[in-house]
Amino acid sequence: MKMKKFLALAAALALSLSLAACGGGGGGASTDGGDSGDGGGASTSGNTNMTFVMGSRDEFLSTLEAGAKKAASDLGVNLTTVDSQNDASKAIQYVETARNAGEPGIVVNVVGSDQAPAVMEAAGDMKMVLVNRTPEDMAILNENVVYVGSNEMDSGKYQGEALAEYFKALGQTDIKYILLSGTLGHTAQINRTKSCLESLEANGINATEASAPLVCDWDRATAMDMITPLLTSGLEFDCIIANNDAMALGAVEAMEGAGLDPSSVPIVGVDCTADGAAAVASGKMLMTVFQNADGQGRASIQACMNLINGDPIEKDTGYEVDSENPYILWVPFEPVYASNVADYQ
Repeated sequence: MKMKKFLALAAALALSLSLAACGGGGGGASTDGGDSGDGGGASTSGNTNMTFVMGSRDEFLSTLEAGAKKAASDLGVNLTTVDSQNDASKAIQYVETARNAGEPGIVVNVVGSDQAPAVMEAAGDMKMVLVNRTPEDMAILNENVVYVGSNEMDSGKYQGEALAEYFKALGQTDIKYILLSGTLGHTAQINRTKSCLESLEANGINATEASAPLVCDWDRATAMDMITPLLTSGLEFDCIIANNDAMALGAVEAMEGAGLDPSSVPIVGVDCTADGAAAVASGKMLMTVFQNADGQGRASIQACMNLINGDPIEKDTGYEVDSENPYILWVPFEPVYASNVADYQ
């Protein structure tokens, strides 16, 4: 499923409406899908009430939220969305509120991967879908608690494959890289980095660090500030590996600010944000990896309704469960290059 322009517009509209309802994103709630919108148990309209707890709000998660709202509307679900603002205790309070209201199911984007057990305890007997951020231990998933998201080991694999192809075309097998890292300990940070380096090695590239990793916490401005001194220090490097598009774009801006051509070294990211896709199209980034935020949002609501109704979690989602863990529903990553980026804009 590809992110067309109308999806980006829909996500922007959904975000503006949500922020208006939340007083500027201050941790409030917005409702969609039914008449009551109160987040409480049985609905007077006969629809199912459900809460979607967001760990935070950014471009990607806002698109995910928009997908969840659309699925809720299609399925007759009164969906209340709340923003934990990166506060784990606030997220647990939202889960407890939904449980006390008698809601049969809940979707949670946890603040941190280590939060999953506490969220599960707070949910009690509710059916639960953990979306986008994986629990530290996937073994805690069960017939009542499932995960919907994308396999982070695939995202880094695609980055490594693209870089390997680029350098092999130059006849180069030894490279030095700068790594722009997401928040340390975050599952995506760990697996995206690991899988990229493993992919480079598997494809015959000997990759070594040009510098210590720059921990930029997924942030564009932070990445720009942190990499700028390296660009003007005379440090030799062959490529820039970023755990997400925001940091990759920070590197692009830093290079331009230093009078360097971003296309002179391959820069790779993940997420295929609108700006990321534009950078790939212009040649300022070598590639990115599309993470289907809309698909994750839609599938999380459908999977939660499937749990409530006693159906297989993959029913009507269009996606498949993990071959080894039946409580994981994967929404595939897709590599995006200059040759196919138009399909994602």
